Amino acid sequence: MAQRLQLKLKQQLNMAPQLQQAIKLLQLGRLELRDYVQEALDSNPLLEREGEESPDPDFSDTDFVESNESSADELSTEEWLSSQGLGSTQSSSASSGYILDSLPDQDDASLQSHLLWQINLTSFSDIDSAIAEAIVYALDGDGYLADSIEDIQQSLQPEVSVSAAEVTAVLHRVQRMEPVGVACADARECIQVQLAALPQDTPGRNTAARLARDGLDLLIDGQLEELIERLNASREKVILAIELIQSLEPRPGSRYDNRRDEYIVPDVYFLQQDGIQQERGWGVSLNPENEPKLQLNNYYIQLLRSEGKKESDYLQGHLQEARWLMNALILRNRSLMLVSNAIVQHQQRFLEDGDKAMQPLVLREIAAETGLHESTVSRATTRKYALTPRGIFELKYFFSSHVNTQDGKTVSSVAVKARIAELISAEPVLKPLSDLKISEQLQDSGIRIARRTVAKYREALGIGSSSERRRNQRREKLRHF
Repeated sequence: MAQRLQLKLKQQLNMAPQLQQAIKLLQLGRLELRDYVQEALDSNPLLEREGEESPDPDFSDTDFVESNESSADELSTEEWLSSQGLGSTQSSSASSGYILDSLPDQDDASLQSHLLWQINLTSFSDIDSAIAEAIVYALDGDGYLADSIEDIQQSLQPEVSVSAAEVTAVLHRVQRMEPVGVACADARECIQVQLAALPQDTPGRNTAARLARDGLDLLIDGQLEELIERLNASREKVILAIELIQSLEPRPGSRYDNRRDEYIVPDVYFLQQDGIQQERGWGVSLNPENEPKLQLNNYYIQLLRSEGKKESDYLQGHLQEARWLMNALILRNRSLMLVSNAIVQHQQRFLEDGDKAMQPLVLREIAAETGLHESTVSRATTRKYALTPRGIFELKYFFSSHVNTQDGKTVSSVAVKARIAELISAEPVLKPLSDLKISEQLQDSGIRIARRTVAKYREALGIGSSSERRRNQRREKLRHF
């Protein structure tokens, strides 16, 4: 074969080890961060918790820790986060700094760890692995995909720039992993994916696929005759299809223990504070229990100065790792405070009046105000919780899409959901409001919303359809008869 030169354009992910670690720490939750820090303490003799006594407490390490590496003060939050994964002059030993290792000490029963394990064993490219991991971290407790394709694109930037088609292609591969149907938008799509994965000769498969696509609403309402008519199939085929669907798992994440403890400890506090001229404002503070304080072990630093080259090289490597970890923890806390303060400024009305006063907010707005990248804001709000006078909320809860109003303004989807819940709670007992009627009432109040959107929000609230609510009311009456 003739030899020839060929020019190829290749996207290379290259980040300094410090930046890799800072990004990794930023997206860890409280328990994962605790385990990560404990693992570092166990493996690095130069690290210890602040307040622990070294064998030689009179020795000061301030003169020794000078280095050409950037310290926490030299590497400001703005400098680090302005680079946020852009090319670095220092090459990483890994081909891709963004591809994160498996989280330490993950519960084997968690859905995330199970999927990440499969991703590591799959022939994904570096970029596809990054997309797949972003999808896994965007799953809720039921295994549904909580973020949109656009949100996943933004969470990967600027380290990885991908198209919506690339994200969708990887999403389809993740949906075929075990458990099949994970990362779907809802139960309908989940059932369709699980049916498509069954062998073609599975009895009832084709009819079940049509039922999942066109008649799931009738199945939920228990309207068998109408379902038979809509599908134009025999009663035997429809019943076989129903039994097949009932054997599937519409919530594939439910069989996994996705919680690592029985309660949530907040990362930050949103509290009202007295301001000037008797006005009250809102402030943010970190939970001190979630802020690991580390220091260098003076004994080993003194030992480092007196040992030979072989031992010195060993300890010098641990010293560098210790300083990187301490700097990364400082940057993590700064980023969390920046983002939390910006959220509080936007959502003061929610803190005072509840869901109905939630303001529309997207990652891009907080990124612009803080000078951070959208991907950094996303990492800083995932699995981080705020204690407020209204309860504990994940920071992502304060971000929501918007619905247009008649006067050209916007209202948060969270506020619209709260309004829908109010309308349903006040509906006539024996004449529940249909989705169309709710849509009309909301439009009368100035909110432009379609019936399908009302149905989507109602289902997200865990509220049944009008026919379901009517049947429940009848059962309740019979129970008290």
